[in-house]
Amino acid sequence: MFSKNRPNEAGQKPGDKTRPNMPEAAPVPRSGSESPAPVAKAKPPASLLSSDLTIKGNVKTTGDIQVEGTVEGDIRAHMLTVGESATVRGEVMADDVVVNGRIVGRVRGLKVRLTSSARVEGDIIHKTIAIESGAHFEGSVQRQEDPLSTAGTRPQAPQPAAQKPPQQQPTPKA
Repeated sequence: MFSKNRPNEAGQKPGDKTRPNMPEAAPVPRSGSESPAPVAKAKPPASLLSSDLTIKGNVKTTGDIQVEGTVEGDIRAHMLTVGESATVRGEVMADDVVVNGRIVGRVRGLKVRLTSSARVEGDIIHKTIAIESGAHFEGSVQRQEDPLSTAGTRPQAPQPAAQKPPQQQPTPKA
């Protein structure tokens, strides 16, 4: 008897629930008592350090970095991707580290992944790690619940052995 569809509209078939050429409804203004819906910010793209770029110094960001060139210094980032042609000489620290190229230095990350083309010379401190077949790795691997904290992770200098006080020699009695 009654139907939401109007099969007699131009270009519409019976049973088609879409309405052609109809403007979308405008958003209803909200009263001041309601909080607006949170607007998701678009994630900025990763910063790309191109293959012809050489950086001498430390790099620090709260965002993502993709290294294709050479960095001689430490890198701190949210997510770090080291490209196949890239070389990093220094400590890298990120929530997520993906190594396709070469790192000479310590790697610290919540998630660390060495792909088959990775070359790492240094220790890896991680929460989770994946090493693909073919990856080259020289160093030690240590799992920590919070690998990004810097407390107690530096190698300590050897402590000198405690010296014993000199013992007194008994004096001969005459």
